[in-house]
Amino acid sequence: MKIITGFAEDLISLIYPRVCMSCGNILYKKENILCFSCLYHLPKTNFHLMDDNPVARQFWGKINFTSAASCYYFTKGSKVQHLVHQLKYKGFKEIGEYIGKLYGNELLKSPLFGGISAVIPVPLHPRKLQKRGYNQAEWFARGLATSMEIELDTSTLIRSHASETQTRKSRFRRWENVKEIFRLTDAGRQAGKHVLLVDDVITTGSTLEAAGHALMQVPGISISVASIACAVK
Repeated sequence: MKIITGFAEDLISLIYPRVCMSCGNILYKKENILCFSCLYHLPKTNFHLMDDNPVARQFWGKINFTSAASCYYFTKGSKVQHLVHQLKYKGFKEIGEYIGKLYGNELLKSPLFGGISAVIPVPLHPRKLQKRGYNQAEWFARGLATSMEIELDTSTLIRSHASETQTRKSRFRRWENVKEIFRLTDAGRQAGKHVLLVDDVITTGSTLEAAGHALMQVPGISISVASIACAVK
């Protein structure tokens, strides 16, 4: 039976080859989502080990996040951009969960991200969620919650207003576009706790800043931030 199953799997792989979501090369049997080359050579930031890092500096003087970090550097035309594009627009939501599990294991090694009890993904507006079918930040959050063994909270923070696309907007225009689009449904659920607010990519940080301002209404809350990638160095 195992021989037949293995033959069937090989036949399916021949007709519909599994490919790396980053570089597009065919995956070997023991590879999943990313080939071993991309897994080890995609540009990691290691910001989770640095209190003073470029992502954290983006929020200085704007909102008091406890810690902030991103897994990868994001540059135009890069393998990381292709990976995020596959997650966000091509329906490969499992990419988010896979990277979340990987990054969650890294965050557990950092004292900067200690004591976190819940992960909260930046929500999509219901209309966009219906159109896309899933929230890519939520799938990233799922992976983080699994590997860090913490709560996944997708109900405390909601997006009450739709916003325009952030592409090609200045930092000020991005902030104007999102500053009042989030609200809380239950200000007491995470009271006094340390939560991890997550998104897919950090560019200017405007969306996370707006979401953070909404969460700061929770009594005694501490907020850290993480993303799959960031466009800063």
